[in-house]
Amino acid sequence: MGLFRATQTSLVGIDISSTAVKLLELNRVGKGGKSYRVEAYAVEPLPMNAVEDKAIKDVEAVGDAMRRVTKRAGTKLSHCAVAVAGSAVITKTIQMPADLSDADMSASIEMESEQYIPYPSDEVNLDYEILGPSENNPDEEVDVLLAASKKEIIEDRIAAVEMAGFKAKVVDVELFALENAFTLLAQTDPEIDSEDTIALVDVGATVMTFSVLQNLKIIYTREQSFGGNQLTEQIQHRYGLSYEEASMAKRTGNLPEDYEDELLEPFKEAMGQEVSRAIQYFYNAGISGNIAHTVLAGGCASIPGVVETISHKVGGHVTLANPFASMSVAAGVNKKI
Repeated sequence: MGLFRATQTSLVGIDISSTAVKLLELNRVGKGGKSYRVEAYAVEPLPMNAVEDKAIKDVEAVGDAMRRVTKRAGTKLSHCAVAVAGSAVITKTIQMPADLSDADMSASIEMESEQYIPYPSDEVNLDYEILGPSENNPDEEVDVLLAASKKEIIEDRIAAVEMAGFKAKVVDVELFALENAFTLLAQTDPEIDSEDTIALVDVGATVMTFSVLQNLKIIYTREQSFGGNQLTEQIQHRYGLSYEEASMAKRTGNLPEDYEDELLEPFKEAMGQEVSRAIQYFYNAGISGNIAHTVLAGGCASIPGVVETISHKVGGHVTLANPFASMSVAAGVNKKI
């Protein structure tokens, strides 16, 4: 199973996070197929500890959630694309002779990869993509991106989606998928200039992923231990709720009057501080470029007022990522999810 092999088969995208399984089906529409329509979308929560540190710990529980989310979405497709976390993947750009045949390139890369991957070859899945001519020797060499992940990480994801009747045709890397998605986002947001240095902040349940793009390519990424679960746990402890009750109350807004002042506002301030700290780490890395635009994504980005809080902390343009802004939605899709 390759890590990012292209395919012509129609696919659904499946995201397995630490708290939920999400399913999305898109279809090209319009003249020349340049627009997209959401054909199916659904979210199904996961039990606690089913996924930890982006690794599946309970395949059966994730598989059960996969079956429920598939039924809820109503998709008719049977092939899917999934992704593994960047922290679970070793990537390296190497240079190879440009005149190698496909077979010789594959054989040479397999031998070359042994010096970059600290695991026996029979324990990993390896894939590569030719990026183009090498900058230092464009006439004779090409840059090749290697990606490798331990088989058990990929096999657990494949096993979970197969429990719902899917066949995994693509196993991507989350960071690469994010980069591709951002390219689409930039085309629909007039405030984003592709030549600017842009920060993309994805705040999930347990991890905040901070990425910096130049010319719509990720040049820097950093993960910080911060996410929406911290707010859920604060709700749980303050109001004497179970974790599941606290999570539901957070989503529905069914909380006491002091919630916003006592818990939500301090959480937004903490989120702003984490983003500011991540930006400072980027500048300390010595990479050229001043961040002109900050784009927020992930569950925590939808908290009312968070854009204003972070804008006050970091300055510049701060906006929410909305990849669906220019997409139409099929009649059967629940737009409120």
